[in-house]
Amino acid sequence: MASLMRIILAILFFLSVDVAFAGDLVVGGETTYEVQKGDNLYLIGARYGVFWKAVAVQNGLDPKVPVPKGTIIKINNRKIVPRVIDQGIIINIPDRTLYLFKDGNLTTFPVALGAPAKNDWSDSRTPTGSFSIVAKRKNPVWHVPESIQMEYFEKGKEIGETVPPGPKNPLGRYALQTSIPAILIHETIWPNSIYRYTSHGCIRMLPEHMEKLFPMVERGLQGEIIYEPVKIAALDDGRIFLEVRTDIYRKRKSIREDVIQAIQARGLSEKVDWQKVVKMIVDEKGIAEDIARPEVVPAQKGTRGEGGGRTSRDFFGFFRSLLKSTEN
Repeated sequence: MASLMRIILAILFFLSVDVAFAGDLVVGGETTYEVQKGDNLYLIGARYGVFWKAVAVQNGLDPKVPVPKGTIIKINNRKIVPRVIDQGIIINIPDRTLYLFKDGNLTTFPVALGAPAKNDWSDSRTPTGSFSIVAKRKNPVWHVPESIQMEYFEKGKEIGETVPPGPKNPLGRYALQTSIPAILIHETIWPNSIYRYTSHGCIRMLPEHMEKLFPMVERGLQGEIIYEPVKIAALDDGRIFLEVRTDIYRKRKSIREDVIQAIQARGLSEKVDWQKVVKMIVDEKGIAEDIARPEVVPAQKGTRGEGGGRTSRDFFGFFRSLLKSTEN
């Protein structure tokens, strides 16, 4: 029963599940969606927390051609929760997801985050670190940072020092001020930007998602912004899930080594299918997939058995040889 509770099908645009138990947690899954009038791949991906290109590839769609109303498309937004806490917010930059833990429940929301650095003087990356919610604002006034004023000036556009509440205010109707300077969690007036790295560092949310989050969060709530492109989960039923994301901010020395270390640290070296692992590293789809090896006959003493009976050293050698073959 506990294992079944750890896999939750994504039937809503956001996910809300019971987490009143310890252990690894996998949320989301495979579902279908009927395209509505006004939809596009960006918006569908934003609602479900899936990269729009992944939606296009999975459904054989041409990104340049509008998807007709009524089209049924498949979506897979299965992901591993990076950390399970009692109360608070976790935002994992590589999976562009906000995880709210409250009263034994987890609710997840896709978000937009800061754009990768283009050069030494233009860095909009969302910072990592602990924070608290210091203020809640309805119909907020946007105090435009000097860096953004300069950006507008260089593009030949005009913008004042403040933007009043209204339909042209990028903060939307709701904003949560964090203790990290200049970092807000706020509604966006650009829904297509969600689940992308397009902001100046703030955490953007869809209007319907921010409407739900805003009343759930109180001043003083603690949170943390983390950076974990590689996640692994071992469930009670024997399934082992791996999720590999793009190192968008180029903070990691080697995603490959991160994967090896994550598997080794959990004592799973001889329980995973290394061919699947290699494919996931190469693809970087950002979807959690089961990498557990099929059941094999245990090797007898002095033999290799059907499964090969490889040692951990054999597995790592096999793994690296597979990776090398993908580069040739």
